[in-house]
Amino acid sequence: MINDFRVGYGLDSHRFEKEGSSKKLILGGIIFEELGFDANSDGDVILHAIQNALSQAIGNRSISFWADKMCLEQGIKDSKEYLKPLLKEIKDKGWRINNIGLILECKKPKIEPKATVIKASLAKILDLSEDRISIQATTGEGLSAFGQGLGVECHVIVSLVK
Repeated sequence: MINDFRVGYGLDSHRFEKEGSSKKLILGGIIFEELGFDANSDGDVILHAIQNALSQAIGNRSISFWADKMCLEQGIKDSKEYLKPLLKEIKDKGWRINNIGLILECKKPKIEPKATVIKASLAKILDLSEDRISIQATTGEGLSAFGQGLGVECHVIVSLVK
């Protein structure tokens, strides 16, 4: 029986760097060979959207509350580091992640061939069983900038239990 249950929704998106950049794409903590995001940090839209969803579930602030200070003031670019204080707070308050579902909208990279690798990375980062993580992707039929290949958008829903 679940005595207390929370749900959070998160969203993040970034456009790709201009051609000629050496910045690599990072999604879910995994480095891809494709061109990276135009962002102050590594721009990992999956981790950013997860952070927003987790934070919303506990009634807290958006990722910028943690990331701006860590990235802009301390020079930390790794989005996994931004999650650590929030994951500690969630644990300290007696919550645990029940499951996470995420949907990426993008033309590139192709997500399905890397979905199991991303899922394994997320499971490790979040200390969560892989069967509690779902990754889906769509091109949105090319109707948005993401489906046209200009960047990546990630939507996340998360549930927490006591």
